Amino acid sequence: MEGEKVALITGITGQDGSYLAEFLMAKGYFVHGIIRSHVKVSFELSEYTAEVDALGTLRLLDAIKTCGLEKNVRFYQASTSELYGKVHEIPQKETTPFYPRSPYACAKLYAFWTVVNYREAFGMFACNGILFNHESPRRGENFVTRKVTRSVAKIHLGLMEYMELGNLDSKRDWGHAKDYVEAMWLMLQQPKPEDFVIATGENHSIREFVEKSFNYVGVQIVWEGCGVEEVGKDKASGVIRVRVNPKFFRPTEVDLLLGDASKARKAFGWKPTVGFEDLVKEMMDADIALMKKNPAA
Repeated sequence: MEGEKVALITGITGQDGSYLAEFLMAKGYFVHGIIRSHVKVSFELSEYTAEVDALGTLRLLDAIKTCGLEKNVRFYQASTSELYGKVHEIPQKETTPFYPRSPYACAKLYAFWTVVNYREAFGMFACNGILFNHESPRRGENFVTRKVTRSVAKIHLGLMEYMELGNLDSKRDWGHAKDYVEAMWLMLQQPKPEDFVIATGENHSIREFVEKSFNYVGVQIVWEGCGVEEVGKDKASGVIRVRVNPKFFRPTEVDLLLGDASKARKAFGWKPTVGFEDLVKEMMDADIALMKKNPAA
């Protein structure tokens, strides 16, 4: 394969990995993949999370160095806005201090600085993409956005009475995964390796995501109560469709993430193409179609 463009994607069966594989193959790459944490799960499997996200990155970089491929390989590390955790400033950008609030974020912090260290110590083209939340119909079912759209689809089709969620007021900067995998590739086309924030610059709460999802199927949600007693009701029927369950609260919550991607916009012209409402609609359409085809999904 000398002279050919070859990519190795870890986590190729996930949301980002699958979109990235399609994107690269369309550009003529030979793509190889391996299957490979999620914030909530990371509290339960913290040692495994560190092995994969922290030491996994170190091992890949060390393999590149050991094989003498420092000048032949370009390395992209999928970093995360969870690094900011208990945020020091709004919006968050490349110079914002990190304050991780989960084992996943701590592992990703190790990976981030390992990339920086190998870049500076060995002259490797290695960069971090600090990606804020990005979703799609391929999002895993254990992520809140997909949990919401799947549940609303089931409720709409009479397959479920209500959904249970944790903190409704957490705010995130949500984009579309297809836009974000393009940004990953663009980072690797730059003349020198740098770290970039990728984000939409817009803020929405989980509560708002729920409301938009229900609105798409013609249901207006009204809220009653507070704290763990709060419920979301169908305004027309009065039926409870959303309940708060404390088991879905994080031990250490991240209340607000909002990114500033102006560096990426200036460096390589990246900007999101899919807005919040269109993202919700796409996910809802996909999950309604899925539930009609396979109600047990």
